[in-house]
Amino acid sequence: MKINKDKLEKAAYIMKTIAHPTRLAVIQLLHTKGTLPVNEICSLLDCEQSLVSHHLSNMRVKGLLKAERKGTSILYSLKEKDLAKLVKVIENCKCNM
Repeated sequence: MKINKDKLEKAAYIMKTIAHPTRLAVIQLLHTKGTLPVNEICSLLDCEQSLVSHHLSNMRVKGLLKAERKGTSILYSLKEKDLAKLVKVIENCKCNM
């Protein structure tokens, strides 16, 4: 079996990007609820807007989220729908924690 280094680099890049509890929560939330504005994400996660906005911006710049302006709000959604599957697999991992 030949190892595809490009695919492994991409996988590592994605995992590094989502490797934070708030980012994982955002992925789960957007998977469940669909498209949401920042203020609703903050409310549902019980987090400050500056923190959530930072994480949303980072995930958008790295290509994992879509952002659409609607009036004065920015609505976020998952660009990569399979991220929710990845989070589910990690949740089901039987690690020694």
